[in-house]
Amino acid sequence: MKLILRTIALATTAAIWLLSGASVGAAPPPRITWNSCYANFGPFECGQLQVPLDYSQRNAGVISLALVRLPATDPQHRIGSLLINPGGPGGSGVDFALFAASLASDDVRARLDIVGFDPRGTNRSTALRCFGTPKQWGPFFDPFAFPITPQEEQVWIASDRFLDASCAQRGGAIASHMGTADVARDMDVIRQAVGDDRLTYAGFSYGTFLGVTYANLFPDRVRAVIVDGVLDPIAWTTGRGNEAATLPFSTRLHSDIGAQATLNEFFRLCDAGGAACAFAPNSANRFASLANKLKQHPIPVVLPDGSVLDLNYSILIAITLGAMYNSLGWESFAQVLALIGSQADPTTLGNAIQPFLYQTAYINKRGFPHYPNLVEGFPAVACADSVNPASYSAWGVAGAAADAANGYFGRIWTWVSSLCAEWPFTDTARYMGPFTAHTANPVLVVGNLFDPATRYQGAQTVAGLLPNSRLLTVHGWGHTSIQLSHCADQISASYLLTVSIPAPGTVCEQDHVPFTTP
Repeated sequence: MKLILRTIALATTAAIWLLSGASVGAAPPPRITWNSCYANFGPFECGQLQVPLDYSQRNAGVISLALVRLPATDPQHRIGSLLINPGGPGGSGVDFALFAASLASDDVRARLDIVGFDPRGTNRSTALRCFGTPKQWGPFFDPFAFPITPQEEQVWIASDRFLDASCAQRGGAIASHMGTADVARDMDVIRQAVGDDRLTYAGFSYGTFLGVTYANLFPDRVRAVIVDGVLDPIAWTTGRGNEAATLPFSTRLHSDIGAQATLNEFFRLCDAGGAACAFAPNSANRFASLANKLKQHPIPVVLPDGSVLDLNYSILIAITLGAMYNSLGWESFAQVLALIGSQADPTTLGNAIQPFLYQTAYINKRGFPHYPNLVEGFPAVACADSVNPASYSAWGVAGAAADAANGYFGRIWTWVSSLCAEWPFTDTARYMGPFTAHTANPVLVVGNLFDPATRYQGAQTVAGLLPNSRLLTVHGWGHTSIQLSHCADQISASYLLTVSIPAPGTVCEQDHVPFTTP
């Protein structure tokens, strides 16, 4: 995900509102009418909430937010509502709530309503739609996960420009009002609408930037905010010094370093597991050999739907990155790598690879059509939030340099943000810091030591920026702490219920260490 830092000129009263995080005038409290829905998942209720399109110009119209709620099971002892966000940006909070509710502890379920919402511009809310149907996305997708050669870079840039042109033609007003600060303001309206004096929130991955932004716009309205799998907010927005002139935001995050560290742990644990790992021994060397072979000779594989995929080097790196997100699946991924190395028949290989291709859709710009409007939604948020170089050439240079310095993932993590080179919209209401507000209650910051997307240093950075915060370290492998550590789950649940934070220096261990059982 070409943005140039612009002077933001707003009316004096609007500027004061934006800087102070002041509430929405003297309007009556917003209301949500809830109706039963998604009965197959549980006693969920769905609702719609109207919010301003532009908080600085209240006469610019309204948009609709889609919400879902799972009511607390013990309403007599109900504390309030827990808002959740799965990341992306562009991920559906409604979908997340349908599944995340089953992961919450009984105590949390008893005393907190779980509320998910689709952020403005995405999914079921008033959405940015750059195409009439998903079938029109075709020219956006390339046969590689990231470009390596100058020729591939030109193909990639052409597909970016195809999306740019479609969004410029069809995007409409919502495209200029999808920055994270606007979503944080929406979240404060939701807080009012569900009747909470202060916000209780859990955000994961990109959702951590949303949580940090809210905490800085509305520090006096924080009840309990968990950020898990934490983005460095300075790297995401402006960068440090003058680095934004040459480094895209996705390079500045140094996710490639976190991904390589996680892969190195995969190799270490695989070799230590011996017979429990299908890719042992010498897994790092075997992977390097496999990668070099695919650079020279891609392998055709037949996917379950009958289509043929050329498994090239870039796709190997993409599915490897996707696999690093979930260490509970590393045993299966080791088997896939062994199959690729053994040159299994194309159909067997296609069946084995397919689940990892769909994991990759979440993290790789060249997603798959079953993700509704993530194609448009990701750049509309990320490019609005960030300052980036003024030329595509910076992506090529930065990606190659990161690969040379840090391992396999420099190019893929750099080129994921390339749409920001010429994205045709800006959001003048974006928030670029500072990120140092003293919140009314402590913020719980959770970081995995080996996270391939939001590296542990992001959690350290946010804990250092927010003076009233506490860092919880998880000695684990994967993206965010979800389903990894009973210790971390217990601490998070206690925090949500009592706002009590763990002792300084607390470290939780992952429950299952990969490759420790056959």
